[in-house]
Amino acid sequence: MRVLLNRWRGVHIGDQVWIGYDVVIETSRPELVTIRDRATVQMRATIIAHFREQDGGVTIEEDATVGPGAIVLPNVTIGHGAIVTAGSVVTKSVPPKTIVQGNPAQPIATAEIPLRLNVSLKEFAKGLRPIRERSNERNREEST
Repeated sequence: MRVLLNRWRGVHIGDQVWIGYDVVIETSRPELVTIRDRATVQMRATIIAHFREQDGGVTIEEDATVGPGAIVLPNVTIGHGAIVTAGSVVTKSVPPKTIVQGNPAQPIATAEIPLRLNVSLKEFAKGLRPIRERSNERNREEST
């Protein structure tokens, strides 16, 4: 029902999309939001597609997941198969197959297998690869 109501409001929504409880999707310019096939927007996430001067919109690509309580700001694309973790604030676009976390959201890992209902947690976990921060590695090398 949430998908149908948001389509009626003007949000561009693909097939097999899940929109959770209490999700806020751009209240005044819903046509600036695109959610593609098999994407998931989990409970209490907020998608803001424009501010006064900015109306670049928001696109959530296929198989992407926006976690509970996450906030997505204008001019952002969440790439194919990307994951925004719970409570993160996305201020810039997320590359495909990347997991981001924090405020502002930063890449923490890559996910080779999309997070879908037909994918087991074990199978998903096998495709995870951490992203190591180069500055942390340099700091460790300098301290030794």
